[in-house]
Amino acid sequence: MLQFFRNFFSSRIGVGVTLAMVGLIALAFASGDVANSGGFGGIAGGDRVASVGKLRVSTSDIERAASNAVDELRQQQPKMTIKTFVAQGGLDQLLDNLIDITAVRAFGEKYGVHIGDRLIDSEIAKIPAAQGIDGKFSEAAYQAFLRQRGATDAMLRRQIIESMMARQLLAPADLGVSTSKEAVARYAGILTEKRIGAIATLPSDAFAPKTPASDAEIGAWYAAHKADYTLPERRSIRYATFTDAAVKSVPAPTEAEIAALYEKNKALFAASESRRLTQLVLPTEAAAKAIQAELASGKSLEAVAASKGLAAANLGSLTRQALSAQTSQAIADAAYGAGKGALVGPLKAPLGWTLLRVDSIDTKAGRGLDHVRGELTQQAAAAKRRAALTDFSARIEEEFDNGASLTDVAKELGLTVAETPALLADGSVFGQQGAKAPPQLAKIVAASFAMEGEKQPQLAEVEAGKTFMIFDVGTLAPAAPPPLAQIKAIVATDVQLSKGAAAAKAVAQKIEDAVRKGGDLGAAVAGLGLKLPPVQKVDMARQQLQAMGQQTPPPLGLLFQMAKGKVKLLGAPRARGWFIVQLKDVIPGTVAANDPRLGELAKSITELQTNEFSQQLRSAMRTEIGVKRNDNAVKAVRNRLTGAGN
Repeated sequence: MLQFFRNFFSSRIGVGVTLAMVGLIALAFASGDVANSGGFGGIAGGDRVASVGKLRVSTSDIERAASNAVDELRQQQPKMTIKTFVAQGGLDQLLDNLIDITAVRAFGEKYGVHIGDRLIDSEIAKIPAAQGIDGKFSEAAYQAFLRQRGATDAMLRRQIIESMMARQLLAPADLGVSTSKEAVARYAGILTEKRIGAIATLPSDAFAPKTPASDAEIGAWYAAHKADYTLPERRSIRYATFTDAAVKSVPAPTEAEIAALYEKNKALFAASESRRLTQLVLPTEAAAKAIQAELASGKSLEAVAASKGLAAANLGSLTRQALSAQTSQAIADAAYGAGKGALVGPLKAPLGWTLLRVDSIDTKAGRGLDHVRGELTQQAAAAKRRAALTDFSARIEEEFDNGASLTDVAKELGLTVAETPALLADGSVFGQQGAKAPPQLAKIVAASFAMEGEKQPQLAEVEAGKTFMIFDVGTLAPAAPPPLAQIKAIVATDVQLSKGAAAAKAVAQKIEDAVRKGGDLGAAVAGLGLKLPPVQKVDMARQQLQAMGQQTPPPLGLLFQMAKGKVKLLGAPRARGWFIVQLKDVIPGTVAANDPRLGELAKSITELQTNEFSQQLRSAMRTEIGVKRNDNAVKAVRNRLTGAGN
């Protein structure tokens, strides 16, 4: 039965795209200001789509966010287009999220929450794309990262402020949330219930007319439903790979460089002493002296401490400086002035009086330049090679910035340029089921689909410090429907199915009425005298339905939403027919009080509650700050993105 439903929903071209709108909240919060296109301000309707207190959400904000959202969604849904995104409510959801994040920022600033420049700098330094070959922040890499995303430093900093502000202000909504056992048990009963019913299918082709569709009908249908036939954007990638061996003739470290490195790290090679210490802290000097007196009889520090309900702490091996930082300079001097096994104290400590025992003394002789020459030579050689790689990469990027092509640089490096077949945004090969781009391209597919056009070469690091790649987009085919002539037969079939769907709906409504009056669903379908799929009997637990996840057939989903004794109709996508869904009985489930599943269920319900609290908190912040939407500007943005009115 389940396979029949899945086959019934399948089609050859243009299966409708479903947006997971819940996921877009995270997307807007994470990347609503750092996207892959430039600004679009100054369009009809004004330069802002909303005012949030003294702040604003500009037209460029929402257009960049929409562009970025579509690029992200295309990774899982290659047929996603900006028109589909807008039509299915994506733009409205993004606007709500951008207003939310702006309101959170305005609320935080109003009540003194501050995100400092040093904190922002540390967040930027963590961005992998902003790091150089040595894994440290690189200004050149950072600027390339910004250019690739059509962003500026100010844009990114604003996005980080808003993201961190939201993290600080919204996180408390999770604190102390719990769900009562009674509520969990009630929900558990729903989740373990069983439903009994029936589903009849009236496929459109069983009711479609025998007379073929005319050319005029086919043309009109194609013009009105072009989005259904849209092919996803395809791009080929040209690339050439090279290793760090391309950097030749890196000079060996000189004696002066080795000596300078030794001087720079001289403290690491100097003679050192550390001591292993055990400490007991007492509240008063008198208590410390009493312990000291007992130790004089030969008892150990640990034994005496235990007899008083205390515990001596092993401080491990500490240098004089480390001990001074933990306690005080006086304590460190006393500990380092005593011999092995000696008891030091009582001494005044930050939190009372301390007794210290010197367990061992570890000394390390100093090492001169001759002793560490080999070690330093290796370090200096590695540093020079990293620097040479950085310079080499910078020269390649500079050549690209100055107009050099991929083939020019490949020829200069003695590399062969390869080109992939047409790829989709998720890296799969267009038109070849199961085929994927070469594994070494995994890191650059997303970057290639973020490029604005063809022949814009870039340099990428595939394996840190070892393998590199120069690449660009070879060919770019935008998302668009194929010419009618190529798919005329498919469109003609869809025209006939649309006529069949209308006839099937009329029949389905008559059967629905008959079943509501007490008629039998199977008998009503059989009475049509047509060759139709048999009525499917359903006897299923809700847990079986949930196990299907996103593969759940919509008629089954409807069955588990209906009230007992009801009959409902459901249209199939793309005019493929109609379902008649009848729910005959609901058998409540029972869960034992000690069922281990209750814990996971309680956790899930608590997560839903915290999400609701977070939404309420954001709503309250919006009310507090004040939000005004500019509907004219929103309409202008929508028209610009979809091309309406052009």
